[in-house]
Amino acid sequence: MGDDHSTARPLRADARRNRERVLQIAQEALASDGLTISFDEIARRAGFGVGTVYRHFPTREALFEAVLLGRMERFVADARALATAEDPGRAFFGWFRTVVEQASANQALCEMLEGGTVPAFRRGTTLEADFAAALGRLLQRGQRAGAVRGDLRTEDVQDLLRGCLTAERRARARGGKVAMAEVVCDGMRSHPR
Repeated sequence: MGDDHSTARPLRADARRNRERVLQIAQEALASDGLTISFDEIARRAGFGVGTVYRHFPTREALFEAVLLGRMERFVADARALATAEDPGRAFFGWFRTVVEQASANQALCEMLEGGTVPAFRRGTTLEADFAAALGRLLQRGQRAGAVRGDLRTEDVQDLLRGCLTAERRARARGGKVAMAEVVCDGMRSHPR
């Protein structure tokens, strides 16, 4: 990430609080407004001048990565942890539903998963590859166990995930609730229930 303080001296208590406040506000702003939110608006919501935001995060990408990449890394870690679950089908479908549920409530995560708009998650990056590999392992285990259709590829499931995110966001915008993840999961089952 573009925000490496490992070689810098530790932040003073007030600077640390300011940084944490910027991250908190940025997380809320990105969830509600997506990747179009400006530094100026984040600073205004945090009650700081824009210089305070730049002091901690020299670019928009550095701030967005600090907020979003941790969530994506947790999705990958969760998938890796589930890769040895006793019930591979339950692990695959549960993880898929969780990603849709959590990401669809966060505009910036949706945008990131849908289009790779954050440089560290664009096609060919390590995190994008880790996400695909962790998903692929869950998919293959589910297929070997006979729970998931054998004709699906990792790329297919990623596209289905993106489609679910779009449908969920559209449903929220019109005030409705769509169980799109459940519908898609039923379609991915070897034997739909």
